[in-house]
This record gives sequence, C-alpha cells and structure tokens, in this order.
Amino acid sequence: MSQMTVRDPVAMRRAMGRFATGVAVITAQGGDGHPHGMTLNSLTSVSLDPPLLLVCFNEGARTAEAVREAGRFAVSILSARQEPIARRFARRGEDHFAGLPLEFGGHQVPVVPDALAHLECSVDREVVAGDHVVVFGAVDRLCERAGDPLLFVGGRFGDYVDRGEEPLPPWL
Repeated sequence: MSQMTVRDPVAMRRAMGRFATGVAVITAQGGDGHPHGMTLNSLTSVSLDPPLLLVCFNEGARTAEAVREAGRFAVSILSARQEPIARRFARRGEDHFAGLPLEFGGHQVPVVPDALAHLECSVDREVVAGDHVVVFGAVDRLCERAGDPLLFVGGRFGDYVDRGEEPLPPWL
C-alpha cells in the first residue's frame, strides 16, 4: 500500500473513491424562480429522531446558493436505471431540467421522477468545512419505492449485487 501526504487532494480523492456510495440529485427552487439541481454522493442520514440528513456542496455551487435562498431542498435518490439523469445533473453550466418532466413535492421543490426516494427538507443549519458547505436538512416529507440503487465508486457508476443474506436489524 503506497502512502501519500494528507495534503495531496488527488490522493484524498482517490482514497475516498474506494468508498461506494449511492447517487442522489439535490434540487431547489432558486430565488430567480428557476429550478436548480446537481448530482452528488455526499449524502448522510444524521438522525432518525428528529429526522435529519446532510449534504455537502462545493463552495459557490449554484445549487448551494439556491438552497440557501429558498431555505429548503429535495433529495432524489436515484435508481440503477437513472444513470443518464445522474450524468445530466453532474454537468456544470447546463439547464439540467431541459426536456425533463418536472414533478414537485409538497414544498414546491422539483424532484426527479421515478427516483427510489424523495426527501423534502428544510435547511436546519449550514457549516463551512474546507472548500465545502455542509447543509443539514430537517426531513419534512418523504416517499420511497422498491428498486435497485445506482452506485458510485472509483469515479464510475455501478450496480448493487444482493448476496442473498437476511437484512440486518434496523437498529444497526
């Protein structure tokens, strides 16, 4: 195993790329009246009671600014069939919503149609951490459906393989 200095951002990105994650699209209705959104995999459940999650944005991202302005956002957890949507929302500087049929949650925030889950959140707090902004969201509404998730590891999208074991108890 080769060792790199901790101050090497490329090494840090490569090391963290070994950790497989799901893929989500974060959306918000901006103060300009236009929807904003981006693909991310920096999403974590923080608390079940009260229900809180966190998302991490690059400092200065347009979607982060829209979330700040609106005070609310939606998380759409993508299915394995939604890789094209993940790629669309990952491209910078484009109208991610062009030609995409919009659905809106109870907060009037756009959500990705047919996602595995939608979580509608109110901004609870923000923390600046290095070159990112960590936004904690209080989950106000959610819905989910069955299906296989889209995964991301090592800079690539992938699929989940069920090993046929019983699910772990919910308290783990």
